[in-house]
Amino acid sequence: MFIISNFIVACAQIINVILIAVYWLILIRALVSWVNPDPYNAVVQFLYRTTEPILQPIRRFLPTMGIDISPIIAFLVIIFLKSFLVQTLIDIGMRLR
Repeated sequence: MFIISNFIVACAQIINVILIAVYWLILIRALVSWVNPDPYNAVVQFLYRTTEPILQPIRRFLPTMGIDISPIIAFLVIIFLKSFLVQTLIDIGMRLR
């Protein structure tokens, strides 16, 4: 049973790392957007390509308010997933030992 337990804990840790990386990418994109970046810059294009699939669905459900609050909603979803999903998987893995 410990093999399944270790597998679940490892999956939880991988999900946690992915969520942390996405959080930082969205934060950097939000900060970069304040300075009117060069859209042809490779870093800016990478940030837009990696975060747009996450932010675009959120924008569809939000009314237009003049400012883009989709990063804030994405942060809340990431925090929820880290608190609920990752912690639940770790707890399940620990109970199977």
